[in-house]
Amino acid sequence: MSTRRLPSTHVDDPTLEADVFARNCTSRPVLQNVASRWGTLALVALREGPYRFSALRRRVDGVSERMLSQTLQGLERDGLVHREVHETIPPRVEYTLTDLGAEVADHLEALIKVLELNMPRIQQAQADYHRE
Repeated sequence: MSTRRLPSTHVDDPTLEADVFARNCTSRPVLQNVASRWGTLALVALREGPYRFSALRRRVDGVSERMLSQTLQGLERDGLVHREVHETIPPRVEYTLTDLGAEVADHLEALIKVLELNMPRIQQAQADYHRE
């Protein structure tokens, strides 16, 4: 989407098309949440089905509790993740993808697969780069 943007005073105008390359475009923070290391991994993990917080944290190895919590809050705010609190004792919270989140996660998983399948080429390129 390459529509020109009006000055920053008009960034909330819903008639403007999103242009992630524009400095004040509201899509940039969303892209940042999705494309962050933990955002990408959380979204792709949630493709597997609903996860409780602790199980998702185990699945996304290496993420801190605080960082996963912040990541999920951002993804929920952006409409990509749904948080459901089950009224049990103790309360149980599950995270699932919204329809939009599932669509985004599909594309992220495709990217991950391309990278994983090409790791030998990537490692060779890295080795060549460091030799120069």
